[in-house]
Amino acid sequence: MFASKSELEAEINHIKLSPGDAGVVRKIVCRPAIGERIELREAQLDTTEGLVGDNWRSRGYGKTPDGHAHPDMQLNIMNARAIAIIATTEERWQLAGDQFFVDLDLSARNLPPGTQLLMGEAVIEVTAEPHLGCGKFTERFGLEAVAFVNSDIGKALKLRGINAKVVRPGEVLVGSIISKIKGKSV
Repeated sequence: MFASKSELEAEINHIKLSPGDAGVVRKIVCRPAIGERIELREAQLDTTEGLVGDNWRSRGYGKTPDGHAHPDMQLNIMNARAIAIIATTEERWQLAGDQFFVDLDLSARNLPPGTQLLMGEAVIEVTAEPHLGCGKFTERFGLEAVAFVNSDIGKALKLRGINAKVVRPGEVLVGSIISKIKGKSV
């Protein structure tokens, strides 16, 4: 059921071939309540709510002083090539807990914090908050998958994904282009 270390490592070069400047939104997943996942064909992004209908804001975050949602963790985005090998089937992608799965190089070298991306009609900004494999990720994908995403190469490529916030609201569809914005004009 879980991908082995050798299977994961064998695909690293394929992941490295993810487009650098413009890619595609492959899957959108809304989390209306803890443990619930709904695949969407289209989504609205909002500067206050993040992904409209998602529980990011109402769920809060235990590591903020007031327990409120962390403003730099509105969106969780994962590389589609990475989750494809980790999850082994597309039906299991949503178990990662991320809202967007994209075919784009999410590495720190390519998308440092502060990078703005046009995703569909919306503009999002990559934040510095780390996104690493946790206990739930281990349960769903195994110890070798967590070791893979948390390895030196996994962290450099951001295989577990990145956090982002909404800068300009708008609609995003499965199949929308996600691309770097040159400069910072919104």
